[in-house]
Amino acid sequence: MGVFLLIVALVLFIITDLIIRTILKKAEEKKMRKLCQEALETNLQLDFSHESKTLKRVEVPNPKARILAVDDEEIILDSFRKILVLAGYSIDTVETGQEALALIQKRHYDFVFTDLKMPEMDGVEVCKAVKHLRPDIDVIIITGYATVESAVETMKYGAMDYVQKPFTEDELVAMVDKFLIQRQERIRKQLKSRVHITHVGEPEIKDTVEFYIPGGVFIAPWHTWAALTESGEAHIGVDDFANKLIGKIDAIDAPNPGMEVKQGQLLFSVRVGQKTISFRSPITGRVLKNNGAVIEYPDRLEITSYEGNWICQLDAEKLDEDIKNLKIGKEAVKFFEEELEKLQGYVKKSVKSTVDEKNIPADGKIYIGELRALNDKDFHVIVHDFFEKD
Repeated sequence: MGVFLLIVALVLFIITDLIIRTILKKAEEKKMRKLCQEALETNLQLDFSHESKTLKRVEVPNPKARILAVDDEEIILDSFRKILVLAGYSIDTVETGQEALALIQKRHYDFVFTDLKMPEMDGVEVCKAVKHLRPDIDVIIITGYATVESAVETMKYGAMDYVQKPFTEDELVAMVDKFLIQRQERIRKQLKSRVHITHVGEPEIKDTVEFYIPGGVFIAPWHTWAALTESGEAHIGVDDFANKLIGKIDAIDAPNPGMEVKQGQLLFSVRVGQKTISFRSPITGRVLKNNGAVIEYPDRLEITSYEGNWICQLDAEKLDEDIKNLKIGKEAVKFFEEELEKLQGYVKKSVKSTVDEKNIPADGKIYIGELRALNDKDFHVIVHDFFEKD
């Protein structure tokens, strides 16, 4: 009888515990929904006319992600705000592509949702421009049934996926949650097993750029790297500082196999739009071969500039002497920190506008793809001081 009562008591305890947990979870969800509802009702009353004429912003506590939505139909933007804010997302909405491009240079977003058919600047142009200026932002196309084929075409310009109108509340939330999982998984894979530093603030701040240095990689003063292979040769590439600053490399001019090069001499160049950046060799040696996969598809560098995405291979004949001018481990991290401090100082002091004359805040923050957005003068100064320095 005593054992039976003990079992009954245990079962009742478990059931009670589950009930309490369920009640607490629902209470927490209700509380968060109320906060989101309050944000939806309050934040829209703020005046953001100094940023753009049509901007409406709703920020929620601890958002799942930050979204910028662009559509010339106000009713669609209203739906995005009401649905996604209650689902836990912070969202800005504007009615023109030009306003969206100005905002991505001032604020950090995880996603840009853009309508495909808009006057003046359509979704294709918005997608191209966003991926040019901020390749770290994922672009989602908003499209109707008749233009699905065109939306799919934008994938070649870097769009992540598309959302088809009309959509229900549940469908939109499910799709955006799916996009967020895909983004987080991609970032997780990119960051796996890499030493990283953040340029400002604490590591948990989401809107900072992180730079990575894998263990065993030697970093040169010109932001090229060298890593020894098992057979004693060295893979050479562009380090993550240069890669993040450029944002997207359009083409690579690789060295000729058999070419002899000394440490600090020109080894290869990359093209950024119509401009060229020359990179110096981190070591002395003879070029054995180039990495055909990266030369043909430089977009691979957007995933990582290390590991298998090296640009060329050298025989590393004088590594014992060259190593004195290279950094590894903590010394490489310190070098990155010093370079970042120098770069932030220049950006804060000298960079006042981008190539399209949109003012950017002089806060010294560094954005992925920063170099591509600069005017010629600032572009050449930074290239000279960081990549082509003597």
